[in-house]
Amino acid sequence: MPHNSDIQGSRGGRLSIAMVGTRGVPAAYGGFETAVEEVGRRLVERGHDVSVYTRRSGQRMREHLGMRVVTLPAIPQKQLETLSHTGVSALHLITRRRTDAAFVFNAANSPFLPLLRGRGIPTALHMDGLEWRRSKWGRRGKAYYRWAEEFGVCHGDALIADAPGISDYYRDQFGVRTELIRYGAPILEQAPDLGVRELGLEPEGYHLAVARFEPENHVLEIVEGYRRSSACLPLVVVGSAPYSAEYTHAIRSAADGDPRIRLLGGVYDQGLLDALYFHALTYVHGHSVGGTNPSLLRAIGAGTPVIAYDVGFNREVLDDEGWFFSGADDIAGLFHLTESAPASVAAQGHANRVRAASAFRWDDVATAYEDLARRLARGESIRHESPRLRRREEEWVG
Repeated sequence: MPHNSDIQGSRGGRLSIAMVGTRGVPAAYGGFETAVEEVGRRLVERGHDVSVYTRRSGQRMREHLGMRVVTLPAIPQKQLETLSHTGVSALHLITRRRTDAAFVFNAANSPFLPLLRGRGIPTALHMDGLEWRRSKWGRRGKAYYRWAEEFGVCHGDALIADAPGISDYYRDQFGVRTELIRYGAPILEQAPDLGVRELGLEPEGYHLAVARFEPENHVLEIVEGYRRSSACLPLVVVGSAPYSAEYTHAIRSAADGDPRIRLLGGVYDQGLLDALYFHALTYVHGHSVGGTNPSLLRAIGAGTPVIAYDVGFNREVLDDEGWFFSGADDIAGLFHLTESAPASVAAQGHANRVRAASAFRWDDVATAYEDLARRLARGESIRHESPRLRRREEEWVG
């Protein structure tokens, strides 16, 4: 039964909301953290009480952009960091005054949903992409993520998908509905070019790829395809491999000896990264596993034309507009094509920014989270709708 603050929140009053399962704020890492910051601060501006659980041990702040920051420890090990921090966060949350709704990010954190539910806290689980398809996880890691998806379907009051393809996946596999809430796109109308020039680059004089060095992001195919191309403008690659030295070596070997290819490593200066997106002739997006990818949104928000890996997630974000590739041979010709068609490239960049400003607005994202929080506080739950508790049988090789 809803408690008094739930009833008040369901009528349009102040809600207490917790955000759990990310690295927290200030945002400095990825899509989850950016979403927490952008959505959380807007919810605060609308009068809600927002608590964000963070594991940034070096930043002991108590508040950020109006959000209450709760810093708790985590085990600094790849397989345990997220789970250990979320477990401690859940224990902390259930020992405090009951909150109206909790947004739990990452399907891997689903084992802690019953703990929150036992305290009477309704939960929405953000499923992210199809993590079990990522190469960085071994057989056990992939099996865990598949199990965690099922557990989340059974125990979450709501499931959040950030792309239509993810919604389709859960409807097909489990017969369950999800809340389709995509990320917002930062809109860049201008960016200084000093940092770009200091790297020896010219505005609209290079192709850009930004990605972690993981096979499903197809960085190797991008580099190999570029090397086979007759492109005149350099290819700038931003990124590194936190888990795969072998894959990094393959990329470096593919780039070795071609002075047109610039491997910059990680770029953590957000101003410089924005400038690199804004001034690139094209942005090359090789991601294939996640849903709505923040890097792709950043590119279209900067008005940069996109050459994207041909997968449904990317086509949906781009509204099927742009250039698409499936392998190194495909992309080789696209580099030359975009360099030789400046008018078409400029028009595509303008269309991208227009789409970003209309279809990927953070204000709309925050409204969707606010509406979901109110419905959760009223007692709405997909668990009342009898989803399939086991996924539909399909062939899987771990």
